[in-house]
Amino acid sequence: QVQLVESGGGSVQAGGSLRLSCAASGNAYRRTYMAWFRQAPGKEREGVATIDGDGSTNYGDSVKGRFAISRDNAKNTLYLQMNSLKPEDTAMYYCAADSLIMGWVQRGLEDNQYMYWGQGTQVTVSS
Repeated sequence: QVQLVESGGGSVQAGGSLRLSCAASGNAYRRTYMAWFRQAPGKEREGVATIDGDGSTNYGDSVKGRFAISRDNAKNTLYLQMNSLKPEDTAMYYCAADSLIMGWVQRGLEDNQYMYWGQGTQVTVSS
């Protein structure tokens, strides 16, 4: 089993920054691939960023150049550094993990590829 606990959300003005953390526990192999997703009220869940076991990353088009995903395997923690935040970034942010994603480059931002999910942390960006 894998447990994921997000933290670091909050309220910030447009143009500001936040850093989300996801503390992971359980079988390390089962969280080889990790990702951040977000869901705003009335909208579908959206893939934000994903990282594989070697540290390769991929980003959703709406956050490229502003967000950065990273992982510290020694601390069992996943991060999402969010800069130049916009009101449209307002959402609940979720951490996700899985052991194997075939075609990760093409499919790593699809939520149906991940078995393990955290409870989420709210990010609110005001204009």
